[in-house]
Amino acid sequence: MKIAIASGKGGTGKTTVATNLAKCLSETDNVVLADLDVEEPNSALFLKAELVKEEIKYKMIPHWNESKCESSGICQKVCNYNAIMLLGSQVLVFKELCHSCYACVELCPNNALVMKPERIGVLRYYHSEGLDFVEGRIDIGVEQTVPLIEKTKKFVDTHFKNTEIKLYDSPPGTSCPVIEATKDTDLVILVTEPTPFGLHDLTLSVETMRALGKRFCVVVNRWGLGNEDVLDYCKRENIEIIAKIDNNRRAAELYSKGDLLYDKLPDFKKEILNIKEYIFDRI
Repeated sequence: MKIAIASGKGGTGKTTVATNLAKCLSETDNVVLADLDVEEPNSALFLKAELVKEEIKYKMIPHWNESKCESSGICQKVCNYNAIMLLGSQVLVFKELCHSCYACVELCPNNALVMKPERIGVLRYYHSEGLDFVEGRIDIGVEQTVPLIEKTKKFVDTHFKNTEIKLYDSPPGTSCPVIEATKDTDLVILVTEPTPFGLHDLTLSVETMRALGKRFCVVVNRWGLGNEDVLDYCKRENIEIIAKIDNNRRAAELYSKGDLLYDKLPDFKKEILNIKEYIFDRI
């Protein structure tokens, strides 16, 4: 079972839900949590896990061999991402735009382009009291996060084939990184907050999940902070709200210290157990 915890905006509580749900589930089931928010992974701050393995991750980028090039321009024509430009007799490769599709290399009549690895980030595997945890962390200055998200998911699928539950702490928003993080999941849990910003971005997330054909539900975090517009919206759209987590100062204090909440706040644990019950009874 693959479950993504996502949201339309940052700061709604994805990581809070993901880490606490993972630890709660790990008490009775085999669980692996993957932090796919590779630009700002922070799940490790709350899990106090021991580092088991670290891998440098790379993306394949075309490199130009001037001595073989006859300036046919085919490489520029076949690149759908404008990552290659023929400028006179020079070929310019914009690695920031490259999607590693190999079209330019395969179709160059003179083999003037060859794919070479370029570092994009690091993958770390941790273990913490019955819970396996994997995170991808993009290098500073690397524009594309999707390749590292893809490689992090592949690591999880390869090394945890028999693990019953795979949780993905997804990046925020509704763009390509979220699509990659959620596209092959069985369930997407959308975390929102009862504010105008929360409602606006929830509607974008719902539209995205429906376009992908994904099964999804909603968790309302910081309940009591704003109004009931989020509840009204979910009712109109027939969207299940499986938990409402109260706006709690004590929770904020524990979070700021990097502590988990489910074993310290009974009301919070009740909502986490509601999520667990939904997963096992309905999914």
